Amino acid sequence: MSTTTIYGIPNCDSIKKTIDWFKKHKIEFEFQNYKKEGIEEAKLKSWCEQVGWEILLNKKGTTWKKVADEFADKKMTAKMAIKLMLEYNSMIKRPVIETGKQIIVGFDENVLLATLKK
Repeated sequence: MSTTTIYGIPNCDSIKKTIDWFKKHKIEFEFQNYKKEGIEEAKLKSWCEQVGWEILLNKKGTTWKKVADEFADKKMTAKMAIKLMLEYNSMIKRPVIETGKQIIVGFDENVLLATLKK
């Protein structure tokens, strides 16, 4: 069985809930802190191909709000979104969970149960 990897930032509430959920359900996982370890462009491109950049780019966070005016008159593209997420990795919605079969973006217990507790 392939290892499930949780990507995020450790002090994020969504990450804490996700890790607690995995521990409670005794599901093994690895954690990658992309604030500290970074994230590869190829990984972001792959995620965007699987779920779309619109889902990955967190436009509700404070980092987006700091740069949003810069993009107000521009039509966002996948290339622009990936560049932004590489530069400001806190704009990546959290968590991103790779199960080996698919990726899950965001914490949703029902999705986790349906996907991981088979």
